Amino acid sequence: MNAHLKEYSHRRYNILTGEWVLVSPHRTKRPWQGKQEDLAAEQRPAHDASCYLCPGNTRANGEKNPEYKDVFIFENDFAALQTDAPTFKVRDGLMIAESESGICKVVCFSPDHSKSLPDMAVEDIKKVVNAWQHEYKTLGDMEGINHVQIFENKGDVMGCSNPHPHGQIWSQSTIPNEVAKKDQQQKAYFEEKRSSLLGDYLEQELALNERIIFENKHFIVLVPFWAVWPYEAMIVPRHHLKNILEMDDDTCMNFAEAISVLTRKYDRLFNTSFPYSAGIHQSPTNGQNNEHWHWHMSFYPPLLRSATVKKFMVGYEMFGTPQRDITAESAAEMLKSL
Repeated sequence: MNAHLKEYSHRRYNILTGEWVLVSPHRTKRPWQGKQEDLAAEQRPAHDASCYLCPGNTRANGEKNPEYKDVFIFENDFAALQTDAPTFKVRDGLMIAESESGICKVVCFSPDHSKSLPDMAVEDIKKVVNAWQHEYKTLGDMEGINHVQIFENKGDVMGCSNPHPHGQIWSQSTIPNEVAKKDQQQKAYFEEKRSSLLGDYLEQELALNERIIFENKHFIVLVPFWAVWPYEAMIVPRHHLKNILEMDDDTCMNFAEAISVLTRKYDRLFNTSFPYSAGIHQSPTNGQNNEHWHWHMSFYPPLLRSATVKKFMVGYEMFGTPQRDITAESAAEMLKSL
C-alpha cells in the first residue's frame, strides 16, 4: 500500500465502528523510560486448593464446584447484571437512567489450573467453543435477552481476578455500545451493497496479504488495518456467518485451531503468558433477521515493547483519539513469523 503509511503520521478508519485511530510509525524510534510491568509467575499447579474455580473447591458464596473434567459453567457469584432488577426509568432534566437486567456466567475452560487456551489441545478448545454455542442459544432464547457477550480477560494486568483459565458471558436486555456501532455500520453497508462488510474486507486483505497471520479452511486470522492495540488481532470466518450457531462441527474445529495458533503466537512473542481481552461480536438475539451481521472474535493485548512494557490509553487517547506507534503491518509480520 502507500509507502507513506510506514513513515508518516496518519489516520486509519475503522469500518466496523465508524471511528478513527491515529498512527505514528516514526515514534517507534523513541527511547522508553516509562513504567515496566512485573513478569507474571509462569508456574502454576494443576490444582490449587485456594482457587475458587478449581474442581471440588468451595467458591466465595459457599457453593462447591463439582469434580468437572472438561468445561464448567455457572452463574457469576458477583454478577454485574441482576435478573430480578425492577423495570424503571429516571428522567430528571438532563439526569437520565433506566433499569438493565441480565444474566452473567463464568466459563471455566479446563479443570487444569495451570493451563490457559494456548496450553490446551485444539480438541479441548473446541469443547469451549461448543459450550459458547450452547450458552448463546440458551441465553439468547430467553425472553428479555437481546444480546449475549462472550469474552475473556487473561492476566492480572487485564484485571483478571483469578488465574484459573476462564472467560465470561454477560447477557442483557439492551445492545451494548460497541455492538451497536458495529450493528449500524454493517447494516448500512449491507443495505447498500447487499453483501457482508467483513466479507468484502477479507477479499481485499487476502489479495494484499499484508496483515494476515494465519488461515485455514474456514477462518482468517489477521491484524486489522485499523488496529488500536499494538498486537491486536481478529479471527473472521471466511464465509458470511451471522453468529457462532451457524458453525458446523468442522467449522468449530477450525475456529478452535485459529484460537490455538493465535494465542500460542502471542505467548511466543515476548516469551510470556500473553495477557489480552478477547471477545466475540455476533448478531444480537433480539428476534430480528440481522442478516447484515458477520461475526468475528477480537483480541486486544496491552503489551507494547516487551513482556514488561504495557501500552497505556491515556492523555491524548482519553481526550482525543486512540493512537498507536507500531503499524498493523509490522505487528502482523512479527506475529506471522512466530
